[in-house]
Amino acid sequence: MRFSAIPGHTGIKQTLLSAVQRNHVAHAQLFVGPEGSATLPLALAYLTYLNCENPSGIDSCGECPSCVKMDKYIHPDLHFVMPVSSTKQVTGKDVVSQSFLKEWREFLVESPYGSVEDWAFAYGGENKQVNISREESRQIIRNLSLKAFEGRYKAMLIWLPEYMHPSAANGILKILEEPPERTVFILVTQDTEKLLTTILSRTQKVQVPGFSDEEVAQILETEYEATDTQARQVAHLAEGNLSAARKLLSQVEDDSHALFRDWMRLCYVWDFTKLVTWSDDYQKMSKASQRTVLQYGINLLRESLMSSAGVEDLIRLFGEEVEFVKNFGKVLDADKIAGMYEVLNRMLYYLERNASPKIQMMNLSMKLARILRG
Repeated sequence: MRFSAIPGHTGIKQTLLSAVQRNHVAHAQLFVGPEGSATLPLALAYLTYLNCENPSGIDSCGECPSCVKMDKYIHPDLHFVMPVSSTKQVTGKDVVSQSFLKEWREFLVESPYGSVEDWAFAYGGENKQVNISREESRQIIRNLSLKAFEGRYKAMLIWLPEYMHPSAANGILKILEEPPERTVFILVTQDTEKLLTTILSRTQKVQVPGFSDEEVAQILETEYEATDTQARQVAHLAEGNLSAARKLLSQVEDDSHALFRDWMRLCYVWDFTKLVTWSDDYQKMSKASQRTVLQYGINLLRESLMSSAGVEDLIRLFGEEVEFVKNFGKVLDADKIAGMYEVLNRMLYYLERNASPKIQMMNLSMKLARILRG
């Protein structure tokens, strides 16, 4: 990852570059930003620059042996820790970051702005609770006890340290405060309130804001081949969260609006036979598509709530969606929309915990029908 691959954030980039150029590299840094922000890409670009053999004033060279290895995330002096869980293949004491490095490297290439849910889905642990175990802290100490193999710096990147078990967090306090020479800790978090104060006090904070709508649109067009219209529509809805933007883009491409609209019509007219067929079809969808339909509906209902509250200037909808929300408002008051919003969120919760999609969808449809017709 290079700085040039990350849109915007000029001031943060310059601060990081200047620290390296002035040899003022803090040994423990905490990159803080919301889900879908550039915290992880910026951290990776910074570490790439640290060990680049021919850096310029604005970026790593991208061509030296160190940069080539960093680009593939296989540099021997770069270590990763991230939240994981057991899978069918990995259980017991093997449930540590080292066991998932292949999947992690692929995730960094394909989804550097991804969420923890995206990561769990990538390695096959989407139905499990992720964490960073006590054993990880032992591995951190072992890995950093070795001298650097090739680079000027050894680096330990801990993604989402808020998932650390308290014993793991306490286990790294000493090495975090007094790391070996030329060792850099980079912690990337979305929630500082869940971190131990002893970790916060030992790290230098780098605050990273979410993306602007223009930056999200640029990334969607250049990296995900979205059309100009799709990119602008999704960027407006994503509110700076690139992880959410990718999901919303798939909703636009999969025509989630038509699916949700037709489903609501079936619920409204209470066509039981067709709702059973709809539940059967829903069961046959991929898990990602099942989530997408629900997430789209949740987004649309949230916009409907704002419309019913009379704050149209905050609504982030386009085309047919605007008309749909207006028509929704004619038959539903704010309380009913809020009720639908709640049951859709609950369905998403159950779905992510491996409940039967067909049964849950039929139950949900009946609840929605009662609200719509009540």
